Amino acid sequence: MRSTVPVLRGPAAVRANPPSRPRFRSLLAAWLLALAGCALLPVVARAQGQTAEAITQQAEWIQLAERWINEQLGVELPGVQGSTGLRPEVVFGELDSRLRLAPCTQVEPFLPQNTRLWGRSRIGLRCTDGQARWSVFLPITVRAWGPAWVVRQPLHPGSTLTSEHAELAEIDWAEGVAPVIARPEDWVGHEALRGLMPGQVLREGMVRPPQLFAAGSQVKVLVDGGSFQLTATGKAMGHGFAGQNVRVRLDNGRIVTGTALDGQRVQLGL
Repeated sequence: MRSTVPVLRGPAAVRANPPSRPRFRSLLAAWLLALAGCALLPVVARAQGQTAEAITQQAEWIQLAERWINEQLGVELPGVQGSTGLRPEVVFGELDSRLRLAPCTQVEPFLPQNTRLWGRSRIGLRCTDGQARWSVFLPITVRAWGPAWVVRQPLHPGSTLTSEHAELAEIDWAEGVAPVIARPEDWVGHEALRGLMPGQVLREGMVRPPQLFAAGSQVKVLVDGGSFQLTATGKAMGHGFAGQNVRVRLDNGRIVTGTALDGQRVQLGL
């Protein structure tokens, strides 16, 4: 007896041994990724080429900015009182890496409004000749190296400073916000307003002249007119510090402002 094996024809033959769904999806995904990779190769190559070109161009712009800043600073830093022979040093930051700037054949550095070349600052770069006009900011740090007075030993608030309490050292004048005290007469004999530690640079707001009299004290007001001198008495309306202005109410009720000379006298200028 012959055994017969049924033969499937038509649609049934196709469904007889179908591939599993997970394997089919894996093969399809691999095929699509291969096609995508081939398509993206030219794009990636172009993007890498543009990035390298952009990096080179930005380096040239920073060199341009450096030359421009050196011209602006000159030999000495401008606008610093008592800054004899300060040595400038400029540290450049980086442009925002997310920027995609159009190519430019002419870039012009500029100083933004209300910006100083002092401490942490910035300068502007603008395209004046290119496919598109743009303007960006480059962060910089301008240091100003020079001699200044540095505290030698711990000082408590209210301590009277002598010439032994500070020494000259080269520091960055632009590191702090308050101006540096450059002249010894502006701190010797003055009082520390707060505790001072070794290595601190003496800056305005750290010391004050000694107090000569308290508010409410009776003082004599002197008026020197050159060819004549007048005197009057009054009551101090505030504490009097050596060389500082103080308001005085005269006996006749008038309020004047003069410079405290000592514990009893106030000089009124004309």
